[in-house]
Amino acid sequence: MKSLILLRHAKSSWNDASLDDFDRPLNDRGQKAAPLMGKWLRNKKLKPDLILSSPALRAKETTRLVCEKAGWSDLISYEKRIYEASVQRLLSLVTHIADEVELAVMVGHNPGFEELLEALTGETGRMPTAAAALIELNVEKWPQVKRGSGKLKWLTRPKDIESKVS
Repeated sequence: MKSLILLRHAKSSWNDASLDDFDRPLNDRGQKAAPLMGKWLRNKKLKPDLILSSPALRAKETTRLVCEKAGWSDLISYEKRIYEASVQRLLSLVTHIADEVELAVMVGHNPGFEELLEALTGETGRMPTAAAALIELNVEKWPQVKRGSGKLKWLTRPKDIESKVS
């Protein structure tokens, strides 16, 4: 059985109107939420084999901060196709993950991530910034992933855990 964590980037800044959407950094709230989620994921004792992140600045910063706190290192690959991806493109990326990977993390954006969550599990789940969802996939190999092949194990938002993580 394969597992996938979807992690939406943390809250980004809109302060500089001259910046392209791709180049927006995290704001103060995002700078706090990403490490918080990293600590929470570390406490869950999850050990991914691969982290695929959008190369947009806010996703890269989220990935770095989460990985630092979760104790995940040297696992990050930046995948430009995650940025502004449709559910079909995200599904395609998932089906091309190497078979030796048991647990993959994908860091990216809405609306694609909420749509992928629903496509894989049949459940609708709101993924605000820095939310993480664990999907267990009823497959032996990543190319077998298709709509409806997953089960949502949990969906957690920073506000759900602020008082629980130390």
